[in-house]
Amino acid sequence: MKIKYIILFVVLVVFLGVSFQKLQNRSVLYIIGDSTVQNGSGKGSDSLWGWGSFMNLYFNTDQIEIQNHAKGGRSSRTFLTEGRWDSIMKTIKKGDYVLMQFGHNDGGELADTLRARGTIKGIGEESKDIYNPIRKVNETVYTYGYYMRKYAQEAKAKGAIPIIVSPIPRNEFDKNGKIEKDKYGVWSQEVAKQTGAHFIDLNGMVIGKYQEMGPEKVKAFFPKDHTHTNEAGAILNAELVTKGIKNLKNCELKKYIK
Repeated sequence: MKIKYIILFVVLVVFLGVSFQKLQNRSVLYIIGDSTVQNGSGKGSDSLWGWGSFMNLYFNTDQIEIQNHAKGGRSSRTFLTEGRWDSIMKTIKKGDYVLMQFGHNDGGELADTLRARGTIKGIGEESKDIYNPIRKVNETVYTYGYYMRKYAQEAKAKGAIPIIVSPIPRNEFDKNGKIEKDKYGVWSQEVAKQTGAHFIDLNGMVIGKYQEMGPEKVKAFFPKDHTHTNEAGAILNAELVTKGIKNLKNCELKKYIK
């Protein structure tokens, strides 16, 4: 009788050990970006949310871990200079994925006393030396493309798979009921081509959906301003990101979709 219980105990220990090992070895989906990717402020109908907070609705999280590292107010530059990317680099491994969306805050000033988060426009190799009054340090600021390339290239160097996502559009319809494509959306696509990263044209996909819905219905997604969505708007964007992942060629991330 004792031998039977010992055998059962050993089997249980082995099973739990294997299960824990599988859990430890799960791929991780890292998400980086700004407040349109992670927000979660306020309560009720006027609360603001980013699409990254709802990706778990569309993925089998028992098979892949989702870590949303996006932070409100950050640009492609400040997400790096604050050390947020370095913390990811310490844990990212082969077979992981990085969804990245920046652009909304990159158009700001390079060295103002309020945020100092802007990047040089474009995807070239230009740079400018400044004194950062927020961090109180001398800093070399680069282009939007430089920072996006850095994320994609460093992720690939770790064996991870980078996926560049063009930024969601603002609620800015013209008199003809159209929304203009964002220049950062164009630049992000060009960086994806340069680095061999996967690309999801979320900017174009959301614009298409918004124009189909019309200004009045879309207005309901933006309770406070023309940039930040409520929960319903964020879920719509997360759904479109998932659709974009499904349509990627040679990207194994799609196998984790519900």
